[in-house]
Amino acid sequence: MTSLAQKTCVPCQGGIPPLSRESARGYMEQVPGWTLSAAADRISRRFVFDDFKSAMAFVNRVGELAEEEQHHPDITFGWGYAEVTFFTHKIKGLHENDFVMAAKVNAL
Repeated sequence: MTSLAQKTCVPCQGGIPPLSRESARGYMEQVPGWTLSAAADRISRRFVFDDFKSAMAFVNRVGELAEEEQHHPDITFGWGYAEVTFFTHKIKGLHENDFVMAAKVNAL
């Protein structure tokens, strides 16, 4: 079985249903530290750093990864923290790509 971090995001054209809550919960086991939203339509994780510069460097690395995979998160950051949220805009919910990216971010 291929780990999520080894997979590549596949373009989502829309027109497919988002993952069910049960399917999303199954993927959650493979992305430690991430939280599933109450509506089961997003995953997020808060990362903590010692200073602003470290948080910004992390955000830049996540941005580079997102560009490589063509799957972009919402990111909020400031002094000592960065919060990353994934969901697939075209289907207004979760897709396997979101979990692939979460696993890749964990690997950073």
